[in-house]
Amino acid sequence: MTYEEFADSRLNALLRYAVMLTGDTDTAQDLVQETMLRVQLHWRRVTHSDSPDGYVRKILTNQFIESRRTSWWRRVLLRPDPDPVVAAPADHAAESAERDRVWSLLAILPRRQRAALVLRFYEDLPDQEIADILGCAVGTVRSSISRGLDALRAELAEVR
Repeated sequence: MTYEEFADSRLNALLRYAVMLTGDTDTAQDLVQETMLRVQLHWRRVTHSDSPDGYVRKILTNQFIESRRTSWWRRVLLRPDPDPVVAAPADHAAESAERDRVWSLLAILPRRQRAALVLRFYEDLPDQEIADILGCAVGTVRSSISRGLDALRAELAEVR
């Protein structure tokens, strides 16, 4: 497989994953762009790995966890205009409010916990793959997920 073929087949999935990590489409696009640049520069190493997809996901996750933004980044999160409203029989305002609340709750978690939760519940990966991506032990993954869920539950309890 060539780099171009890999990029064509996996770019959308990587972008969806990055959006779940960052909570922002523009930031996610930047993260994927930086990741794909690294992937292209080290393509030989990627192709020789057991799982090129897992290897690239690990690069993206590490980019997210290790990214150090200026102090204003932690205080201000700029969001693009919301997606156009599509008529639905259900109460879309309640769904939108719930989605925004989940984004806000995820944003307060440390990056490793957030990455572990997204890898588990969005990407539906087993503990071992999450541990490989995060570069830690399986027990650390389970602990991160447990602590992340506990923090989310505590925040939900305070809101109610």
